[in-house]
Amino acid sequence: MKRLAILLIAASALFLGQAQAQRVNLLCSPDLAWCEALGPAFKEATGIDLEFQRLSSNDALARLRAEAANPIFDVWFGGTGDPHLIAYREGLTEFYEPTVWDEIIQDLKDQVGGTYIPLYAGALGFVVNEGVLEGKPMPAGWRDLTDPMYKGLLGMSDPNSSGTAYTVIATLVQLFGEDEAFEILAGMHQNMNQYTSSGSGPGQLAGRGEVAIGIQFMHDGVKFAAQGFPLTTYAPVEGTGYEIGGLSLIANAPNRDAAIAFIEWALTPEAQMIAAEQGDSYQIQSNRNTPVPELAPDLTTINLIDYDFDTYGTPEVKERLVGRWTNEIFPQPR
Repeated sequence: MKRLAILLIAASALFLGQAQAQRVNLLCSPDLAWCEALGPAFKEATGIDLEFQRLSSNDALARLRAEAANPIFDVWFGGTGDPHLIAYREGLTEFYEPTVWDEIIQDLKDQVGGTYIPLYAGALGFVVNEGVLEGKPMPAGWRDLTDPMYKGLLGMSDPNSSGTAYTVIATLVQLFGEDEAFEILAGMHQNMNQYTSSGSGPGQLAGRGEVAIGIQFMHDGVKFAAQGFPLTTYAPVEGTGYEIGGLSLIANAPNRDAAIAFIEWALTPEAQMIAAEQGDSYQIQSNRNTPVPELAPDLTTINLIDYDFDTYGTPEVKERLVGRWTNEIFPQPR
């Protein structure tokens, strides 16, 4: 009887271990619709269950830090690249080279090196509801956003939760130098109606008419316009920054084999097409064989800055810049 009990316990442990291996716990940072579409498609393709939690990029990084000693998630899917790079440098994620590595757009790989897997690319811009402007001119560039005529008409995400907002700060610093960048951020703050936790939130505010100008990634603005909101999306004249959204294997992932299966699947054209077809997300996907959606902003026509991913993906630089915004800009009355 004792031997039988031991065998039953061992068999139960083996069964539970196999069951555990047939699930992926996903930390998902794109918009909710895309995250929701992944599970059923992955299950159909592989037979493996997927559970996800949706968190903005910086909130996701904070979650990984908090759980570093006992990871809950297996894969981090999407979100701006800077937090993915920081996570890798802090040992929270590990680099995995997928079998389709040669199919990933070379320029994206060159920018991030062997730190995380490029998943998509997208440029920052303005998402404008002209009706809410009530005859005021549309802003042409970053400096225009400081004009008092836009008082109460701006929306942007909070860099403490959103990687999009940090990309805005890093972009302005690279374009204008840090002191002038923070002068511009201070001027924008005086015109700010609302800071959102999500990077795509400002476009939703603009679509509903709560603000006139959302500052965010252009592909999100295109998505809201396609949903019927009266929005115009374009890039600022001085130039703009961009993201290389990340896909990362979490260090010491509890379901490593299933996690690798998800990563391999997520980089196929069939999986990447889910973004536009089911998730209404119009980034440029990283596999060069993935069809580019007609609505995706054409990055070749946008004045992209030579974004320094290496410098602005270091924890010290990010924490200093976000801390300066939090301490110097956000407390100012408006």
